[in-house]
Amino acid sequence: MSKKTVAVLFGGQSSEHEISCLSAANIIHNIDREAYDLVLVGITKEGHWVKVNRVEDIEDGSWRESKVGAVLSPDATEQCLMIHEQAAITRVKIDLVFPVLHGLYGEDGTIQGLCKLARIPFVGCGVTASAVGMDKGVAKLVVHSLGIRQADFLLVTSRELKDMCAVIDRTEDRFSYPVFVKPCNAGSSCGVTKVHKREELAEALREAARFDSRILIEECIVGREIECAVLGGGARPVQASGVGEILAAADFYDYDAKYYNAESKTVVDPELPEGSAEEVRQSAIRIFDALDGYGLSRVDFFVTAAGEVIFNEINTMPGFTAISMYPMLFAARGKDKKTLVKELMELAFEREA
Repeated sequence: MSKKTVAVLFGGQSSEHEISCLSAANIIHNIDREAYDLVLVGITKEGHWVKVNRVEDIEDGSWRESKVGAVLSPDATEQCLMIHEQAAITRVKIDLVFPVLHGLYGEDGTIQGLCKLARIPFVGCGVTASAVGMDKGVAKLVVHSLGIRQADFLLVTSRELKDMCAVIDRTEDRFSYPVFVKPCNAGSSCGVTKVHKREELAEALREAARFDSRILIEECIVGREIECAVLGGGARPVQASGVGEILAAADFYDYDAKYYNAESKTVVDPELPEGSAEEVRQSAIRIFDALDGYGLSRVDFFVTAAGEVIFNEINTMPGFTAISMYPMLFAARGKDKKTLVKELMELAFEREA
């Protein structure tokens, strides 16, 4: 059987650029090179697409110095990457795209739409699930229709911040402090602030507005941070992993606590109130299905001391770094990274078939 060519996309213009690079390197190391040839394509923070020669260039950051451009052609009759160096353009036939992109311009349906235009199979959720999953406000509306408990919330726009006093008054009419303020479209807790008093709220709203024009204000849930990984779709039944718990080294699991604080811990299969773990697993599958999910996602919840399960958010291209919960949860069920990556790629081909 002839080898297929896979384009691995990484980097991107989002606030999760560096995490994407770490995830991509981890995935590349676990792709079967006897079955697949790889073309590595990095996207800089400015949005410039470049061809990258080696995974080591991703790991040391030197890939950003590449002078060879590489863009995915939207022409469905070509199904190729266009590699351009100086005046020469070479077309490389592509059988599959693995978009290892987190956050905006990658996890939000944009890259997925480009792959659909090009009629190239791609790993992960489609346009609808990616876009809805990325937008925390819209995802909450979908989950509300399922009757799954979630934090109460307000949606405001950056335009409304011109009358900051009115937004603050609306917030205080609805909630008691503390509250969480989040950009609707961002990941890795970028732009998220836990607000303890009125004097902190305006700055938190401005910080969230740096990342998105739509802002989510949520009640604070007191509970344990629990995550569940899902895999499958189409002809393959959706399966949920066991559950994992985040033990944040900070007031909440923000960007620094996730990636730079060694005291943050993750625990697989923690002891939870009776029935809570299974409710998390089944709720994760229901939410994934409701969003028309495919391939993979990680669904995050809170579990209270009384055992109540409360939805937090869904990530349709979860982190795949050495410390990421998604591969860790499936590894605990006997599915190592190589097997997991293989299944994700097979699912992509099955969807097109």
